[in-house]
Amino acid sequence: MEHVEYVYTGGMSESEVDSRLRGGEHGVLGLANGDDAYAVPLSYQYDGDRLLLRVSEHDGDGEKGRFLETTDTATFVCYEASTDESWSVHVRGPIRRWERSVDEATLNEWFQPFRLFDEAVEDVAFVLYELEMETVVGRTTADR
Repeated sequence: MEHVEYVYTGGMSESEVDSRLRGGEHGVLGLANGDDAYAVPLSYQYDGDRLLLRVSEHDGDGEKGRFLETTDTATFVCYEASTDESWSVHVRGPIRRWERSVDEATLNEWFQPFRLFDEAVEDVAFVLYELEMETVVGRTTADR
């Protein structure tokens, strides 16, 4: 691989990981059901202690829910990459429905606006899930 370009990366400190999670708004949640995998982009809210994911529930849409029910350990990845700099944070652990109620003003404060695709607004409801942060790993472009 003599002519393949590459960039060195290194681990992030806890404070760097915390800063990236606090500064971000979205990532990709990986779920599993046996040998089947499912990944979905989601908005998140991180307060230093807990990672909450905003999951939409649509009329007649059960695939996401089925995968949430069957996943023992979920993986959430947030990242940014450009030609000069990159970083990623991987959070792994059990995922559970968050049973506390949250009003609309708080949802708007915590999360960026929801992107509708082919759904009607009245057909979309939000549920919060908490991803227990058992393992958190951050990597970033290394200075060389």
